[in-house]
Amino acid sequence: MNTPPLTQVPVPGSGAEDVLVGVDGRVWTGTVDGALIVVTPDGRVAERVVETGGRPLGLEWLPDGRMLVCDAERGLLAADVLGGGEIEELVTHVDGRRMVFTNNAAVAADGTIWFSDSSRHWGVHEWTSELVAHTRSGRLLRRAVDGTVTTVLEGLAFANGVALLADESAVLVAETALRRIRRVELVDGHPVAGQDAGREGESPQVPPEQIFVEALPGYPDNIARGSDGLIWSAIASPPDPVLGVLQRSNDVLRGLALRLPDALKPSPRRTVRVTAHDDRGALVHDLQAAAADWHMATGVREHHGRVWLGSLVEPALAHVPVPMA
Repeated sequence: MNTPPLTQVPVPGSGAEDVLVGVDGRVWTGTVDGALIVVTPDGRVAERVVETGGRPLGLEWLPDGRMLVCDAERGLLAADVLGGGEIEELVTHVDGRRMVFTNNAAVAADGTIWFSDSSRHWGVHEWTSELVAHTRSGRLLRRAVDGTVTTVLEGLAFANGVALLADESAVLVAETALRRIRRVELVDGHPVAGQDAGREGESPQVPPEQIFVEALPGYPDNIARGSDGLIWSAIASPPDPVLGVLQRSNDVLRGLALRLPDALKPSPRRTVRVTAHDDRGALVHDLQAAAADWHMATGVREHHGRVWLGSLVEPALAHVPVPMA
């Protein structure tokens, strides 16, 4: 494990959850009050640009230059952050039911959007309750260029980060609660037939070929392909043994745990950790930084040797250098 120095970049808002870098080197994030914020490459100036009216999480670029925003409260949005600031709602409902926890996404070259819905029962402000309840109601969804939305995987244990392999032969989705990243094979931009799509609440045996990586050193949040071609994963917190017991217990015990005061529920430990894997799932980097002043990395984006980090709870972005080979 490598321990690089961490540099903080304050932003005008709390909970800079994800991070996205533009072609001009400017860095973007979204905060708990609904703002989309841009930071100059040197980190000295941060400006609020657009208000979504919800809670922006995952951010990606669309082929038309707009920003794709996974707004946990409003759904999948397209924001014209480089123009007039107009916001278009792309997906708000799936199968006639409003999404309550839109989380992260990846965009294919043709504009197809793969995105996660973490839970059908708990929203972003009750994310710890979803981990305790272990509803396995998360989904990986696909929005075609014509706007058609289909469900690719169901029954995911807190569906979170989404990324595509370099050749778009597979899409990846993080299952936070199970500390793993699933893999869905694609042909011509569509899931290969015969892969188990899963069902809500079930705990099926997943074939090895449908696992990208497992037994991660903590709970993965957002994942993203870096400029180095690697799949970077933000590890929000190390494994919690109490949470592991609750996941293996029955609904009655989990229900009792949900009624505990927040101070007694499982909570993230102060860490800063990210991993990077190649497209075969082989570990390339495992970075851990000091967490005394900044912690809980939930967003990650490697850009030309620097790893930018977002945090669900901090009023700042951060970055660490990629170690030299």
